[in-house]
Amino acid sequence: MDVNLKLNANDLYREESFTDMKVGAIRVLTPVKVDGSTDDGRQPIFIGQTQLMSPNGPLPVSCIVEAASLKDAAEKFPDAVAQEVDRIVKLAQQAQQQEESRIVMPGR
Repeated sequence: MDVNLKLNANDLYREESFTDMKVGAIRVLTPVKVDGSTDDGRQPIFIGQTQLMSPNGPLPVSCIVEAASLKDAAEKFPDAVAQEVDRIVKLAQQAQQQEESRIVMPGR
């Protein structure tokens, strides 16, 4: 097997995780230079994470939180997660509708 994996040294991030130990977590991806110093020319990325209970067990939910700071991300977390859940529900409904509309041919 020929595996050619190469990290893009110009697109590295330092990852930190913050949690309230109840509802969820916010991962902060801080852009860094190849020497590990913060790259102030790029914006951090905030990722909200939580789990929702479904009839089939816990459903992990992860979404980008458009924010300028950790405080801002914590405030925007509920809306970002709600939007992602809405998106997931719509996709599931579409998949169910497509499945229900399939024509089943005998012998196939």
